[in-house]
Amino acid sequence: MGYQLAKTEAEKLLHQWTRQYDVFAPMRMEGEGCFSDTDIIRYGKVTKLDDIVWDQKSDYSFKEVLLAINETLFYFTEDQTTVPKGPEKDILIFLRSCDLHGVKRLDEIYLRNGFEDFYYGRVRERAKFILMGCPKTCASGFCVSMGTNRCENYDAYLKLDGEWAYLDVRDEELEGFLKCQAGGAEEKPASGRISAAAQLIVTPDFAEENKEKVTLPKHLSNESFTKEIWKEYGSRCIGCGRCNFVCPTCTCFTMQDIFYRDNPKVGERRRVWASCQVDGYTDMAGGHGYRKSQGDRMRFKVMHKIYDYEKRFGYPMCVGCGRCDDVCPEYISYSNCVNRLAKEESEV
Repeated sequence: MGYQLAKTEAEKLLHQWTRQYDVFAPMRMEGEGCFSDTDIIRYGKVTKLDDIVWDQKSDYSFKEVLLAINETLFYFTEDQTTVPKGPEKDILIFLRSCDLHGVKRLDEIYLRNGFEDFYYGRVRERAKFILMGCPKTCASGFCVSMGTNRCENYDAYLKLDGEWAYLDVRDEELEGFLKCQAGGAEEKPASGRISAAAQLIVTPDFAEENKEKVTLPKHLSNESFTKEIWKEYGSRCIGCGRCNFVCPTCTCFTMQDIFYRDNPKVGERRRVWASCQVDGYTDMAGGHGYRKSQGDRMRFKVMHKIYDYEKRFGYPMCVGCGRCDDVCPEYISYSNCVNRLAKEESEV
């Protein structure tokens, strides 16, 4: 159901949400960029609407809320293991349409990929999603090309316009917080109640056209894996892995066993984000490795996003957010690489 209410009342609503939920949204973290005088926009806990960055795409995705960068799976002693508790509160995540499509990709890998991942599952089942609109396209995104610019599976949509807020609430629990009378309330509201909200039809803002456009290859062949462009891109890639870490759909991790100094038989096992672009990620016992060159790693990443994953699940893994293009220190464009693949395939 759609609502219009004053921004002050929307602040009150958010305050009510924070009592039951940990609310995460993109926020500006001053001085925490690559250099001491630069900022970064990434996800953190918010308590006010003005904490949220509404007019810029976040540098990092929502992924670190559902899938911790560094997560302890269990603690161990000489004779027993203990699994840490899950989140203490339910979770609300503000995100845009492309990222909400990213949630679907994470669910596919961690919940429906042969078995359900316990750690991801217990966080995911407690999460609800608040859609943030995109009245215009970001500079590097190509969500329209990927079909991820629009979505329907949000729990609520929230838009600020000056001193007014507009909501489309689809989740019954979230709508229960809007204790108001449509069109305004005559009586004095109880403490913490939303005093006035007009009911109306609220439609999310979706980007209808991107500056960046991508054409997916229609018929990739085995020859695509041996093209010269992989050597070209590999010669430029420095294997830093930044593209994987900002991506909302990359799911690779590695394992670490930490042994405590005071007793080397006691410690913890951690799951830590990893990157298929980093040297050593595919190394095995005996010094063997699947992908030795940087070109092979670049090929694996791109083909997995638009070929391997789609072959298995029926749609591309990439959601077109453009963060990988934004973050690459060597200015390697994933979107340009895909377009080149499509052009070369059409010429065969």
